[in-house]
Amino acid sequence: MASWLPETLFEIVGQGPPPSKDYYQLLVTRSQVIFRWWTISLRSEYRSTKPGETKETHEDFLENAHLQSQTAIIFGVRILDYVINLCKGQVDFLERLSDDLLLNIISYLDLEDIARLSQTSHRFAKLCMSDKLSEQIVQSTCDTITPDMKALAADVGRCASPTSSSPSSAGGNKSTEA
Repeated sequence: MASWLPETLFEIVGQGPPPSKDYYQLLVTRSQVIFRWWTISLRSEYRSTKPGETKETHEDFLENAHLQSQTAIIFGVRILDYVINLCKGQVDFLERLSDDLLLNIISYLDLEDIARLSQTSHRFAKLCMSDKLSEQIVQSTCDTITPDMKALAADVGRCASPTSSSPSSAGGNKSTEA
């Protein structure tokens, strides 16, 4: 893998499916997949159970059907597919870019392209409907933004009805994991 990638490529934690109360961690580094678990139980026979850990190289993880099935059960098939792609060296570099950098790049697109991009994923929908992107586009298209324009924008933002489809009323400012 590319040496400029960070050591940790992906990490997720979660609780096992009901009725399990066990906690799990899946960590993908540049060279291995680490699967950790903590057994949580009220039963006396499990109280002394210590946390467990399995470390596999990327190649071994790709051949380990049991570990792949555990990953799918606990974290979902989408996460399993993503981890398999990482192990194959298929890193989604666009996904690794920061929101600020992506907003800067998106601000150079035409409005039609921004509308299309917003339909590709939850993350891009959030970014394309963000107030920050709107501000960047206005600032790049207008030579001067007067205090009157800023006041009008603030008034319009405050006066939007709760049922409108504006990004702020649709949850555009809330951060969610995609």
